[in-house]
Amino acid sequence: MAPIYIIVAGAFVLYAVTNSKSKRGIPVLFLLIVLFPASLFAQKKPIIDSIIPGKAPVKEQLKEIKTIKSQLLSDSVAGEPHKNSPLIDTTIQNKYGDLLNDDKKYNQKYPVWKPIVEVVGNNVFTWMLDKYVLKEDFSNLGIGSWKYNIQKGWEWDSDRFGVNFFAHPYSGAMYFNAARSQGYNYWQSIPFAVGGSLMWEYFGETTRPSYNDLINTSLNGAFLGEMFYRLSSNVLDDRTRGSERVFREVLAGLIDPERGLNRLLQGKTFRHTTNEVYQKEPLNITLFAGVHKINTYNTIFGTGPTEILINMQFDYGNPFEETYKKPFDFFKLRSEFSFGSGRKVLDNLTGYGILVGDNAKAGDLSIFYGLFQYDDYWDNKTFELGAIGFGGGLFTKYPITDNTILYTNAHLAVIPLAGNSTRFGPDTSQFRDYTYDDGFEGKIESTINFGKAFSASFVYYYFFLHTFVGQAGNNNISILKPRVTVQVAKNLNLGFEHFIYFDDRYLKNLPGIYSVRTEQKIYLSLFLEDPQRKGRFN
Repeated sequence: MAPIYIIVAGAFVLYAVTNSKSKRGIPVLFLLIVLFPASLFAQKKPIIDSIIPGKAPVKEQLKEIKTIKSQLLSDSVAGEPHKNSPLIDTTIQNKYGDLLNDDKKYNQKYPVWKPIVEVVGNNVFTWMLDKYVLKEDFSNLGIGSWKYNIQKGWEWDSDRFGVNFFAHPYSGAMYFNAARSQGYNYWQSIPFAVGGSLMWEYFGETTRPSYNDLINTSLNGAFLGEMFYRLSSNVLDDRTRGSERVFREVLAGLIDPERGLNRLLQGKTFRHTTNEVYQKEPLNITLFAGVHKINTYNTIFGTGPTEILINMQFDYGNPFEETYKKPFDFFKLRSEFSFGSGRKVLDNLTGYGILVGDNAKAGDLSIFYGLFQYDDYWDNKTFELGAIGFGGGLFTKYPITDNTILYTNAHLAVIPLAGNSTRFGPDTSQFRDYTYDDGFEGKIESTINFGKAFSASFVYYYFFLHTFVGQAGNNNISILKPRVTVQVAKNLNLGFEHFIYFDDRYLKNLPGIYSVRTEQKIYLSLFLEDPQRKGRFN
């Protein structure tokens, strides 16, 4: 009865709307509003959980009821989406038509021993590289070194800043993706990063295991690993062939080498499907290229070396799409490279990723809030700062006019581990010249877009760091980045940024230290905007 009623009701609605000169449209709509809900309530619901006397033995009826309920409350039957039960949310795509999850039929979960073997293989390969190619002293392993590491236990090591706050997280990303690329989800992949780190700390080098390595490798390894996995998914498309397929496979392998290797071993590199099989979210990419001047100590403008900068920013997912979000369904990753004097190339790597979040509306104001993980890595000629954070974030979008939109996001997070340089760089030493700290951070980023012609941004980061290894004291660090961009061609903008770094140090039993360093950046930016994620948030 319901389908027939809907067809008849639809005809009445069409008649009422098109016959605007007739007053009959009003009573027809009134009858539709009243009768349609009534007809739904009038329909008898199937009785699936009641015992009917005399029909069959009670045990057989219970068994039949259990079978029917199992079918009705299942999202799939024989691997296909269930189409018969209105009680189940069988949504498998977002509003853009992309999958909400990887298709399990084509991305099955492999036995646990396979990622374990791969993690072990990663460590063996790294050790062989250290011993036979780089000739590192710490790679001279044996029973004695393993016994020493187990007996002496854990410490806070003295490795270089880049090794501890970038190299170890990158290694953790490989451990993580050994499992992630074999059908394990985000949470299930984290233990492999932990296990890989523990194995290396005890058995991969002659130095004692260190707390900072385990924390950075595990937590930031999962952070980078999931981002690499998601970005490579946006590149991969098993429906493609020929040169396009080769390009996609190579690029995805460069983004996520562990996944690229596994695709070869699993035969996915040459597999062809008729449908999309990977979760994808809208992705905006911004590429920057220009110059920046690094001012000398306590000067404001134009009195230091000039270097070339290249910057990449990935904005993944739409925070204002009202849907449930899994870890890293929304994230930002920004990296900047500097070329000129000195050995340091990776200037900074920063970002955040959602762990759990929700949406809200207040008139024209769109809101997204949730729990985030944060990563900050700054290693340049001005300062060194690395921090892992966990806390709350709030994103808002407010259309002032049709073409003028204000985006703002604010964050407050706890920092379980940070590293902070204790002098001004460049750092050319081969020993640790930074402290280990904990504390908290606050961030605010606000951007107003006047269509695509002009945008203005205000970015402010604050870090409070308490030193627990190194010179005792507290540090108050601020980073301020006002920025403007002007469109010069389609998707191409000219930008200027003034970067200011403040540091107030209050060291125990020593005079306080106050310092300011500044940079100016002029660049061209290419904004590759996904039509499903319009807007430059920051």
